[in-house]
Amino acid sequence: MAANLVNGLQSEGVLATVKHFVANEQETERLTVDTRVGDRALREIYLRPFEIVIRDANPAALMTAYNKVNGEHMDSSAALIQTVLREQWGWDGLIMSDWGGTNSTVEALAAGLDLEMPGPTRWRTKEAVSAALTSGKLDEDTITQRARRVLGFLRRGNRFVDGGTPKDTPPFDEQTTEDLIREAGAKGIVLLKNEAGILPLTNDKVKGKRIALLGYAKDCLAHGGGSAAVVAHHYTTAWDALRTAFGDDVELVYSKGAHTFRRLPTITDNVVGLDGSSGFTLSSRRSCDGNGEQTTLSLAESELSPFDPRCAHGSEVNITGTFTPPETGRYYFALSSLGPSTFSIDGTVVLHQEQDCADDMGYLFGAIPGKQVAISLETGVQYSLHIHAEPHKPANGQEANFLTGRSSARVGCMYEAEHDSDLLAEAVELSKGCDLAIVFTGHNPAWETEGQDRVDFHLPKDGSQDRLVAAVSVAAPKTIVVNSTGSAVALPWLDQVDALIQCWFPGQEAGSSIADVLTGAQTPEGHLPCTFPKRLEDCPAYGNFPGHHVDGKLKVNYAEGVFVGYRHFDRLPADAVHFPFGFGLSYTTFTLSDLVVARADDNSFIASVRVENSGSCAGAVAVQLYVGKETPNAEGPVKILAAFDKVRLQAGESSVAQLPITMRDFARFDETGQEWVVEEGTYIVYAGRHAQEIDIWTRIHVSRQTYMP
Repeated sequence: MAANLVNGLQSEGVLATVKHFVANEQETERLTVDTRVGDRALREIYLRPFEIVIRDANPAALMTAYNKVNGEHMDSSAALIQTVLREQWGWDGLIMSDWGGTNSTVEALAAGLDLEMPGPTRWRTKEAVSAALTSGKLDEDTITQRARRVLGFLRRGNRFVDGGTPKDTPPFDEQTTEDLIREAGAKGIVLLKNEAGILPLTNDKVKGKRIALLGYAKDCLAHGGGSAAVVAHHYTTAWDALRTAFGDDVELVYSKGAHTFRRLPTITDNVVGLDGSSGFTLSSRRSCDGNGEQTTLSLAESELSPFDPRCAHGSEVNITGTFTPPETGRYYFALSSLGPSTFSIDGTVVLHQEQDCADDMGYLFGAIPGKQVAISLETGVQYSLHIHAEPHKPANGQEANFLTGRSSARVGCMYEAEHDSDLLAEAVELSKGCDLAIVFTGHNPAWETEGQDRVDFHLPKDGSQDRLVAAVSVAAPKTIVVNSTGSAVALPWLDQVDALIQCWFPGQEAGSSIADVLTGAQTPEGHLPCTFPKRLEDCPAYGNFPGHHVDGKLKVNYAEGVFVGYRHFDRLPADAVHFPFGFGLSYTTFTLSDLVVARADDNSFIASVRVENSGSCAGAVAVQLYVGKETPNAEGPVKILAAFDKVRLQAGESSVAQLPITMRDFARFDETGQEWVVEEGTYIVYAGRHAQEIDIWTRIHVSRQTYMP
């Protein structure tokens, strides 16, 4: 899938960067965490996707991860950069660091890191590189190689006069693009439960009905937070899309139903700065001893970005404004910051963050709610608000990073009527008077974001969404749940609801994509790329994540080895999971038959499977091919996914899917010999619709073979 994406991008003249190389599975202390992983798991699980995309798509660039691997920062790992990427895989593209992910001058250059990102560089200053050359720690050939790769990257993108001109961008057809995004989003949605065929909600089923849309129905959960966030042309909500789809035939009513905010919203209204203009006044001073030059500017809201160009590195800042409350009552305020900070009202400190933020990356991407206090204020009275923030410094024993020396602070505010409102009771009462309730659950960008791992297996906030679904399923005659998360979540109410669809983050047309699946305009054809377990304790990394500290440094041991995902759950009872890897229902049915595996050449086979749409409407199914030893041993998985193919058929139609299998699909990585080994013996080839539903299988005999990495 990654190879196809890269090929598609680069066919349009866009240079692709594949990330994060390698073993970058957690955000907790991501700048310094040391991933401890054995060679077999590293080769079979974590390097394998990179190997495939480099082999099949030749991406223009690759980005190294922040973390260490077996004690060595990725940007300085000659074993993985030079030996694996360059020598064994023969790849000649550009290697860049993650933003702020370069950790040395000499070691990273020598290991093969071509480009430090972002600029201006922190480690590769002219002075630092010149000093390394003069001292003999680096030679000119190394610098020449790094420079040539950067120039080669630019040449590949046609950025030189003698290399031609960049490919012309075709005229932007907004409607065509919207249609494509909408279709892709709908086809990626997975139908997980559909009791008594409650879905699709066709016109004959819902005409004249009253339907409650609850939760995130009026939000567009298009993407996650941090680097997963993209500013779209517009956002489509399920509320708007379903109103359009149903027209006047259906009465739709709405209630939020659950508090889901992680941080209080920033103060933007009813405040003026020192000059009388709307917003706050920002004052910054270069040095904390008060001797630096002071700059005074306006700030639209009570939040200062750590990368605001108006604040020099190392500045302490003051944010000041006069707030006039629109209502009399209690107001909840919350303070968070990178470095130490205070928040004062009329000269009295009401919140104080005494230390640097314990999770600076979580703060950067909006996942730190901060300390909170409730203050009674009167309407019409002017209150002086003041935020003082000092630059971020590394904690004792911690390394400096790209946030060191930056100042940032944020004050959120919410009126008690909103903060303390009983949204659940309102939603339950509304559902009682409806024929059907659709509850939209999920993670907004503050809950599933870059910079911080999820804090809970359950939906946020503090169980509010789980309580909403459970209560509504009792109050409403029928309940459908539409979940938008990027990964598996707990489903404690699964047996109480009639239908469940997993939407992921479908993009700007999310609402329309969801409406198309709910109404049957698009038959669902997505399949799960991960297992939905019943208990977090049954997950393979449980007990290993997020690691433990040794001498103040976090180390995480990948003790599960190659038993990741379905490889792990294959060894547990089937009822340990809600939905297995590869699972996905449809509005039609499919039958698989006639599995034949034929030798293509010395290194590959071709498996053919007949697929029939035995239902009543057009649809698609992902035919999945797994392989495993007839008698598996304790050191290896029962089976592994070797190939899959999406087959789309009209009702009553059939076709034959052709799925290739290579000898490498049968291989394990031998740590002693540092080679790939196919053990001679009988193997089983399984064809099915998910990891726990095998429709047909056959045996084949394979001779011993070995391959160099």
